[in-house]
Amino acid sequence: MKQKQAKQIAITLGLLIVINVLGNLVFKRFDLTADHRYTLSDTSMTIVDKAKEPLYIDVYLEGSFPGEFKKLQSETQQLLEEFKAKNSNVIFQFINPLEDENTSEATLQKLYDRGLTPINITVNHKGKQTEEMVFPWAEVRYGDRITKVPLLKNMMGASTAQKVESSVQHLEYAFANGFNTVIEKRQKKIAVIKGNGELHELLIGDFLRTVKENYFIGPFTLDSVASNPVKTNLDLKKYDLALIAKPTEAFSDAEKQVLDQFMVNGGKSLWLLDQVNIEMDSLMTTGEGLAFPRDLNLDDLFFKYGIRIKRDLVKDVMACPITLATGQQGNATQYNQYPWLYAPAVYADAKNPIVTNLDVIKFDFCNPIELLQNSIQKTVLLHSSPYSKAVGTPIPVALNMVAERPEPASFPKGGGLIPLAVLLEGKMHSVYENRIPAFKDPNFKAVGKPGKMIVIADGDVIRNQYDKNYQPLELGYEKWTGKMYANKEFLLNCVNYLLDDSGLINIRNKEVKLALLDTEKVKENYTFTQIVTVVSPLVILGIFGLFFTLLRKRRYAR
Repeated sequence: MKQKQAKQIAITLGLLIVINVLGNLVFKRFDLTADHRYTLSDTSMTIVDKAKEPLYIDVYLEGSFPGEFKKLQSETQQLLEEFKAKNSNVIFQFINPLEDENTSEATLQKLYDRGLTPINITVNHKGKQTEEMVFPWAEVRYGDRITKVPLLKNMMGASTAQKVESSVQHLEYAFANGFNTVIEKRQKKIAVIKGNGELHELLIGDFLRTVKENYFIGPFTLDSVASNPVKTNLDLKKYDLALIAKPTEAFSDAEKQVLDQFMVNGGKSLWLLDQVNIEMDSLMTTGEGLAFPRDLNLDDLFFKYGIRIKRDLVKDVMACPITLATGQQGNATQYNQYPWLYAPAVYADAKNPIVTNLDVIKFDFCNPIELLQNSIQKTVLLHSSPYSKAVGTPIPVALNMVAERPEPASFPKGGGLIPLAVLLEGKMHSVYENRIPAFKDPNFKAVGKPGKMIVIADGDVIRNQYDKNYQPLELGYEKWTGKMYANKEFLLNCVNYLLDDSGLINIRNKEVKLALLDTEKVKENYTFTQIVTVVSPLVILGIFGLFFTLLRKRRYAR
């Protein structure tokens, strides 16, 4: 009997050793979730595989949180474990920056200085509310390069549970983009076009500061076109993308030909244009102004590519607020917020990775885009709400228009959904295809390589505000209302889509559905919920232990 038991034990130990050896030689993880949330995309695996030395990740999402943030914390940990399983150079840790009360103030200041701003959340527990500070950020370090990764997406009007669900869908893209930023050396080059009254660097400073983490950026003036257009044309072709941010002066035919040949030869471009002359800054100063058409001499260029930017203003009931002084209360000025119908609050609903999972994007005095028939593929990325209309110019505009409360019936039947941002893809035909060019170019092409361009009918989408020290505030932050819009994320997605060869932007299409607790139901059935989640497992464990003990006694009593 003892010999038989010894033999069984030896066989069992032998099998365990074989299984462990095979487990070390052959590694396999199984993702049994319905949405495959723990299955990394091919792009993510390719990026993390490039880490040949330690890739450190510090996650500051540690501490006492409500259930929603615990879910975000656990999902972040699960994802990082998947990255670590793919590449052992991935080393991560969760840090509570507020754990040590003696140094927490200094730690907080360091995090603030690095742009890792906390959020305050309200924790409800048995009818009691307490305020907790949370740092939904991670930092990625590789060698001497470091970047920050946002873990929580800002969504206006959304509940904490909705924000967390949206953030979990964004996690893989956020970390993959962060890894790519610190691992890959910058290669692609962006030309910031100057010379036609474009926005000053201070007004697009936050966008440029963020983009330069992944790409080389250089100002490119078109002034030299007048003296040597052929050389200017060749110099621009050394760049991969041209950024044209709100020009206010007309382009000459020679300048237009340089930009045209850049795109015909496969260059990417991001256009942010205002076809109507009206500025919110001057309106705030004077209280009223005249909106009149602006001629940039680009109509024929875009007509050839298949779109027309109209010289109208879009008026939308779904509008962003502005803050106005309404009187005095004691010695203090009283301010109130009012919806401004010329500032559409645009919600992205297109099935394109550029706008997937985006929050509200703020436009200001934007123009309608008309799509024309030609061979270029056009995708409307953003459009106004169903309750919007185009208003012809010239037209007087005054701040007292905030008192308007238009009825839905006042909008044209079948109107609305006006295109405001369009992606164009395909072989561009030169605007000078059947015309005499502005200058002789030995390398002129009428039809060239497949290209991509994005046209946004509002130059202020890229414009950031600045603080009292004239330092750029984060793009999308509206300091007068305290609201945060998704302008920055949208524009970064545009650049990544136009320049991304690795398919990183496509990770944004991944959808994850979270099964979150209904806090109201839990509150109503608090005692019952405790019994189900705490007592029931103990009772089941006790029954199993009793059954196993009785079975063991019965077996060996013989």
